[in-house]
Amino acid sequence: MDIQTGHKESALSIPGLGPEDRIYPRSYNETGGTRLVMVKKDHTKYLVAAGSGPLFEDLQGNVKEEFKWCPLTHENRLVLNRYFEYTAPQAFGTQIATFGLGDRLGLASPGHLETIRGRDVRPILAQQSIRELNLTGRDYKEVLDAACFAAFQEGYKDGFGADGDHLKVEPDIEMALRLGFTMLTLDCSEKIDNTVEKASAEEREEKYSQLPEELRRHYEERYLDQSFSIGDTSIRFDRDTLIRNVLIYSAAIDFMETIYNTYIQKAERPVDFEISIDETETPTDPASHYLVAKELYSRGVEIFSMAPRFCGEFQKGIDYIGDIGQFEQELALHARIADDFGYKLSIHSGSDKFSVFPIIAKYTKGRFHVKTAGTNWLEAVRTVAQVNPSLYRRMHAFALEHFHEAAAYYHVTTDLSKIVPLNEVSDEALADTYMNEDNARQLLHITYGLLLQAKDGEGKFLFKDEFYRTLSEHEDDYKRSLIGHIGKHLDLLGK
Repeated sequence: MDIQTGHKESALSIPGLGPEDRIYPRSYNETGGTRLVMVKKDHTKYLVAAGSGPLFEDLQGNVKEEFKWCPLTHENRLVLNRYFEYTAPQAFGTQIATFGLGDRLGLASPGHLETIRGRDVRPILAQQSIRELNLTGRDYKEVLDAACFAAFQEGYKDGFGADGDHLKVEPDIEMALRLGFTMLTLDCSEKIDNTVEKASAEEREEKYSQLPEELRRHYEERYLDQSFSIGDTSIRFDRDTLIRNVLIYSAAIDFMETIYNTYIQKAERPVDFEISIDETETPTDPASHYLVAKELYSRGVEIFSMAPRFCGEFQKGIDYIGDIGQFEQELALHARIADDFGYKLSIHSGSDKFSVFPIIAKYTKGRFHVKTAGTNWLEAVRTVAQVNPSLYRRMHAFALEHFHEAAAYYHVTTDLSKIVPLNEVSDEALADTYMNEDNARQLLHITYGLLLQAKDGEGKFLFKDEFYRTLSEHEDDYKRSLIGHIGKHLDLLGK
């Protein structure tokens, strides 16, 4: 097989590749006497190096007929990062839109990069939470390696980020930063007191009186009976409003400050620091958002973005549920608060929220961070339904059997009775019937971990190996599916 780069002398002929194997032309690069390209042989990808020089020597692999075949290992990824800067993640700061593209399988990033190429937005490719890693059986090294190799494969040189998503504890934060993640999403849910909203005013007063006097004095001197202007809106903290917010958020604010001072400020490179306060039982009031932001910036904590919990419901894998008029009114305030302090508004569970994307684009003025993850998994499932209906049918049946087990970890309003029975759907209609219907989308969305980890009595995976093999055989189909679906997100966001 030959790869042509536009220069006759750069043609690379690689023996041993069969008709079912492939070379990725965009990956071709040269440095210091070494020519390098990514190939896939027998459904396994390799870096193939030819020539001589430091890169050829540094890559680990086996030499066959003067070509070094280098597996896509963590060690070889680090070598790639040293020689080709565009293959390493970077921080982007607050002045450009970013789009989170969680890739639970490690296969979606090539499609993501093709989708985003040439658009006025930057991709955050490696975006995974510890919980997602536990459900998929992957680790942060694998997640970051897959993103870096994808950038090389696609020859994508506009930059990508890596997000240690929804991290809650310091050992995980330290690990993500040590591995090279360039964004940290701090999940403050365990520091937020969700019992306060349900308490009476008298109960809140009693609880507040038990806080240290110094803490109460700090907040009262700064906020009590004071008003703050946000555009043409004024936010006022009467006593009950202040007490409620201090009880709910003061411990979380202290936690944010500690993580910033301990890890972000001391990092020897830029890190995009996102604050997540969306994991609460009630929507984030604009007054709460303002207080958190003002406290952070008064303490010298500068952030990349903040994710409040919006009104309505941002359920997994389906469009926004709620009063769009109310959403627009409140989002306008949240966006203005973020803009006044200089950070970006972040929208979590942003997958498929098509009805509100134009509103987000309008009020953030195109400067936002939106996170998607599960929808990329669903596009993989769509591809499988199209090209391997037998596997899809087995996965669908398993998901139905185990739905309630998975639903314990998600807030979804899935109605299984509205999902058309499998025996009523032809193979040709599987993808359209199930991947375009909300209840079926949620069924397959929330059971991804169970599906990927399911094994038979002999310890063999029920679906995972065949699922990966199918996507490898049809990687172009998967890529096209992602381009269409994620492209719709970006189009509606004005990007």
